[in-house]
Amino acid sequence: MRGGAAAVKSGSRPPWLGLGAAVWLQVTGGGSSTFALYSHALKVALGADQRRLALLGVACDVGENLGLLPGVLCNRLHPALLLLIGAGACLLGYGTAWLLVSGAAPALPYWLIWFALCLAANGGAWLATAVLVTNMRNFPLSRGAVAGILKGYSGLSAAVYTELYTGVLRDSPTSLLLLLTLGVPAICFLTMYFVRPCEPSLVETNAEQVHFMFAQMASVLLGVYLVGATVLDHVVTLNNIINYSLVAIMVVLLFAPLAIPLKMTLFPRRKTPSESSECSDNGHTEPLLPSSSESNLGNFEEYDSMDIDILLAEGEGAIKPKRRRPRRGEDFRFREAILKADFWLLFAIYFVGVGAGITVLNNLAQIGIAAGAVDTTISLSIFSFCNFFGRLGGGAVSEYLVRARTLPRSVLIICTQVVMIITYLLFSLGLRATLYVSVALLGICYGVQFSVIISISSELFGLKHFGKIYNFIALANPVGAFLFNTLTGYVYDLEVERQKAGMVDTDIACHGPNCFRLTFYVLSGAACLGTLLSTVLTVRVRPVYQMLYAGGSFSQPRSSAH
Repeated sequence: MRGGAAAVKSGSRPPWLGLGAAVWLQVTGGGSSTFALYSHALKVALGADQRRLALLGVACDVGENLGLLPGVLCNRLHPALLLLIGAGACLLGYGTAWLLVSGAAPALPYWLIWFALCLAANGGAWLATAVLVTNMRNFPLSRGAVAGILKGYSGLSAAVYTELYTGVLRDSPTSLLLLLTLGVPAICFLTMYFVRPCEPSLVETNAEQVHFMFAQMASVLLGVYLVGATVLDHVVTLNNIINYSLVAIMVVLLFAPLAIPLKMTLFPRRKTPSESSECSDNGHTEPLLPSSSESNLGNFEEYDSMDIDILLAEGEGAIKPKRRRPRRGEDFRFREAILKADFWLLFAIYFVGVGAGITVLNNLAQIGIAAGAVDTTISLSIFSFCNFFGRLGGGAVSEYLVRARTLPRSVLIICTQVVMIITYLLFSLGLRATLYVSVALLGICYGVQFSVIISISSELFGLKHFGKIYNFIALANPVGAFLFNTLTGYVYDLEVERQKAGMVDTDIACHGPNCFRLTFYVLSGAACLGTLLSTVLTVRVRPVYQMLYAGGSFSQPRSSAH
C-alpha cells in the first residue's frame, strides 16, 4: 500500500509539482554535507582531537544513511508524515549543536553532540526517502533522470548553504547551525502538501522528455551560478547589497523546476486520441499501478488450457497458489533481495566508492589546511558542484547507455572507480596546486556512483520495496566512512604529535603531505577493489538490461507478486 490510505492524484501536473517541491527538500535536507563549515567550531567548543572530530563526521554519515525505518514506513505512511518526522529530527539535532557552538549550553558532553548530529542527518534521510521513493514511483519509466535530478540538487546543497554562509551569514558557524535548526522544518511545512503519490504515466512522450531536459538544464545553470558566485566572493570584496542580490538570484533559480507545472496550467496541452482515456487534474483517484489481476487479464492469452484450469482451481480455493521467486527486474521483497549476490555486490561497491568519498568530504577542511589552503569554502563549493554534475550526468549518461546500447549502468561505476584511483594518488601529493583538481574529480566520481546505484537497485529489485532495499544498501556508506575515518584520524593525530614534539605551540592542525598520505594510499587501493567488484557486477547484470531495454525503452516485466 503506497502512502497509507492516501488518495492517488491523477493528471499530468501533480507529479511535476511534486518534483519541483522535492528539489527544495533535497537541497534543504543536505545539511549534513556542510559539516566542513562548522567542524572547526565544534572541535574548538569540545576541545576534541582529529580522531574525535572525524567520528563526529561519521555521525553525520550514519544518520544520513540510516534510512531503514523510513524505507519501511514509506509504504505505510503518507510522504507528508515522513517529512514531519524528518523536520523534527533536524530541529532537535541541529538545535543541540547550535546550543554548544553558540555558548548557550557550553557543558554539553561529546556523546550528546555525536547523537545530535546523527539525529540531524537522519532527518535528511527521512526527507530524501519521502521525495525519492514518491517521485521514482510517479515517473517509473524515467528512473535514471529522476534519480539524477533529485540527487543532483541534493549534491548542490553544500554549495547553496555555502553561498548563504558567505553572503548572508558572514561566515558564522553559529548562524549556519541556527539556519539549519529553523530553516529545514520551515521548508518541510511549506512543501509537504505537494509531495504525494500520483498516477504514473506508463507511456513515454516527447513533452515529458522536454520537461526532464528543462529540469536538468535548470539545475546545471544553478550549479554554474553557485560556483561563479563563490569564486567572485573570494576575488573581490562584495557589499551587502550585492551579497543579498546574489542570494536572491539563487532562490529564483531554485524555483525553476516549478515552471513546468506552471506552463501546464497556463498552456494546457491538447490530448491526442490515444490519450483520451487519461484523467484530468480533478479529485478522482485511481490505483497508482495496475493490479495483479489486471495484469493477468492483459496477458490471459499467454496461458494454455492447463494453466487456465490451474488458475480456475486456485480461484475456487481447491489449490493454494504458490508464489514463485522473482527474477531480477521484477519486484523483490527485502528478504528475497538480500539472498542475491547482486545485492551484496552493490553493497560492497557502495562501501568502497561512496564510503571513501564521504571520508574525504568530512576531512576536507583539514586536507585543505595541510595543503596550504586555509579557506574551506572554495573546496566545498567545487566538490558540491562537481558532485552535482556527477549525479546529474550519471543519471543522463547511464540512461543513454541502457537505452541506446543496452549496457548496464554499472559500466559508469567502473569508469569512476578507475578515475578515483588516480584522484587519491593526486591527493596524496599534498600540494595546493593539485588540491582543487583532485576535489573536482572526486566530486564527479562520487556523484556518479551515488545516482547510478539508486537506479540499478530499482531496476534489479523493483520499486515495490525500493525504499527498504535501497536504504539498506546505503548503510554501506557509514560503515565504510567509519572505518576509513578511523584510519584517517589516527594517522592525522600521529603526524600532529610528531610535528609538535618538543615545540610549544597551540596550533592543533597538521601541515604537509604526510598528514593524509597513508590514508590516500589506502583509499586508492580500495578503489582498485571497487573496480574489480564493479566489473563482476556488470558482467552479471548485462542480460537483465538486455531484457529490460531490448526495445530501446524501459519495459517493466510482469510482476511476480500474484
